[in-house]
Amino acid sequence: MSAVETAPEHASSPVRPRLLPARLRAALPRTRLLTALTAATLFALWWLAAHYAWVNPLFLPSPRTVWDAFVRTATVGYQGSLLHEHLIASLYRVLAGYSLACLVGIPLGIVMGLSRDVKAVFDPVIEFYRPLPPLALYTLIVMWLGIGDASKIAILFLAALPPLTISSMQAAASVDPRYVKAAKSLGANSRQLFRHVFLPACLPGICTGMRISLGFTYTVLVAAEIVAATAGLGWMIWDASKFLLGDIVIMGLFVLAFTGMALDFLIRLTERALTPWRFR
Repeated sequence: MSAVETAPEHASSPVRPRLLPARLRAALPRTRLLTALTAATLFALWWLAAHYAWVNPLFLPSPRTVWDAFVRTATVGYQGSLLHEHLIASLYRVLAGYSLACLVGIPLGIVMGLSRDVKAVFDPVIEFYRPLPPLALYTLIVMWLGIGDASKIAILFLAALPPLTISSMQAAASVDPRYVKAAKSLGANSRQLFRHVFLPACLPGICTGMRISLGFTYTVLVAAEIVAATAGLGWMIWDASKFLLGDIVIMGLFVLAFTGMALDFLIRLTERALTPWRFR
């Protein structure tokens, strides 16, 4: 028997890649692993602070207490409304104000980016009210529209409009003129220019503005639901804070954050569907 024949089979065969580690690396890329570690670290710090009473439990309840508050609000309710009723009331106001802002702000911003005359008309208005605090505007809007949902949707609309308009305007203004000249040289009319040049070039900036605008809308939600509301996550957080119910407050913040992250995820999915060339 020769030496080759007596050698172990794995010694002469090529080295096979380690499939399992590769699959694990594909399933848990470095960025996601870091994100998971960050979340786990923050949760551990919260648990330690509550377990060893580093902070008064009245202001920082334990994760278990917050979970109990979530279950209690979902099954028994808070101030006469279940958690999903508070969530639906808030989502209705957020989506109504945000959708109206998208319908108005995106076309207006594109036109402002393409026309200096239109920008000269609307830009001073947006720049005037953009720095104003929402609560200062809210008092005036309540005087005009009353204390119902109309005033709350209006303040959310005004909070979402400037980021959408400005991002759309910048996206339209930054379209490379060489693309426009090339399309015109090929005989494209105004409609074809907008459909095949301006709109695809503006979509990334518009999607970024939509994500920023959604964050602005959520930051104003609590202020919008302070006045004369009887349901809503913002109102629940505000009402619970008056009675130092830290578990309800933190639970409400978690629900707000998770719904906001879910909506942002939907916008990112839409962005990937509308602009697939950016993710290849």
